[in-house]
Amino acid sequence: MAGAFRQKGHTGGSSRIEVEGAKELRRSLKHLEGNLGNLRDVHRDAGEVVRQEAASIVPVLTGALRSTLRVSARNVQAAVLAGGRSLVPYAGPIHFGWHARNIEPQPFLYEAADRRRDEVRDRYERQVAKLIHRFDREAPD
Repeated sequence: MAGAFRQKGHTGGSSRIEVEGAKELRRSLKHLEGNLGNLRDVHRDAGEVVRQEAASIVPVLTGALRSTLRVSARNVQAAVLAGGRSLVPYAGPIHFGWHARNIEPQPFLYEAADRRRDEVRDRYERQVAKLIHRFDREAPD
């Protein structure tokens, strides 16, 4: 199968798994009707794997932080998010730490992505292979 999956480090405050060839795949699928050309569900599925792992390791005092874990999926990427200004404003200091307040970082989102990296890669490979197979069947000759 064309394309490759590669883990990106914790640069720019995120742990990333990059799918080489995703842009070309989206372009190739764009002309097909329905959801075939939409990779949002593929990204959501992969993000859900990380969200579930994060829910199992997030620090819990009241459970409020864990309850804010969610997947944001777009056609080009997925992100696992926690907290929010009005929901749980302390999510950032818990995850990244706050030296001035003696709060040690507990990077549960990065840890979850690292722990489930292989499963995320496998899901991407399976889902993209399905899309390619479907594309081959439905593409005009």
